[in-house]
Amino acid sequence: MEVLGFLFRWSHVLFGITWIGMLYYFNFVQGGYFKQASPEGLADAKAKLAPSALWWFRWGAMGTFLTGVIMLYTVPSAMNNYIYIGSIFGTLMFLNVWLVIWPNQQVALGMKDGDAAAAGAKALLASRHNVLFSAPMVFCMLASGHGGAGGWAALDWSAPSMLAMLAIIALLEINALKGKQGPLTTVNGVIGSSLVLTAVMVAVLNIL
Repeated sequence: MEVLGFLFRWSHVLFGITWIGMLYYFNFVQGGYFKQASPEGLADAKAKLAPSALWWFRWGAMGTFLTGVIMLYTVPSAMNNYIYIGSIFGTLMFLNVWLVIWPNQQVALGMKDGDAAAAGAKALLASRHNVLFSAPMVFCMLASGHGGAGGWAALDWSAPSMLAMLAIIALLEINALKGKQGPLTTVNGVIGSSLVLTAVMVAVLNIL
């Protein structure tokens, strides 16, 4: 079981690197290139590069999610507030990929019929929120292996800290689906917002 647990953790990290790496590529690199590319270059990238990158992106998300679920139920670990908050972040990010980003990107790239501009905007909004969620999610992955007091304590869904974090996450996910980018519009803005959200999470889980 110890070897099996290690293999699941190893696979989880590899899938996660693939997924989050592609997420950062789309938001930090490809988006900027699309704005500056020539019409010919943009058309070529949409036809060849983006579909390939999206394949690795969505299946990296799938692998990360499935290995994470398996680890929750089969690999002994410290089941504290952080591991569950991190799991919620990861699950929402996974659902955003498969239910929002990927379907809308197919329309935006001309792979399916529809309003390309509207679909692209929906995909971008969800993608930006996935970047927002990424730093606190990774923090939770690392923090979940520790024990102690406050935010490191065993899970308690009724604790004010957990209820507050669930409310914050719910509001952010609603904004990812129906809201606006706000400070997430720029690369610096979304990176800064992700770090701020991480700090807020740590404060909430350790103070309330």
